[in-house]
Amino acid sequence: MPVDQHHLGPSRVEIDAKLRAILVDALGLDAARVAGFDNDTGLFGHLPELDSMAVAGLLTEMEDQLDIVIDDEDVDGEMLETYGGLLAFAEAKAASA
Repeated sequence: MPVDQHHLGPSRVEIDAKLRAILVDALGLDAARVAGFDNDTGLFGHLPELDSMAVAGLLTEMEDQLDIVIDDEDVDGEMLETYGGLLAFAEAKAASA
């Protein structure tokens, strides 16, 4: 019986692509700049565009685009510190959705 890919949730590649698009849209970042982000790229505290006001918009976009629910207690500095941290968070959320 074929595996239903839909139940497995989006792949890492799909989440990565969506997350990069969300950063471009929500923060108004340059797409080429975001394409160059790696796991160690600093986000909160490193990108002037990602201030405390922008976090809410970013999280709302992530919920909408990735079809996940982000609770207040999920949000911490570590998850927003690097691109890799945000990606891992998004993957974990998508896998449990």
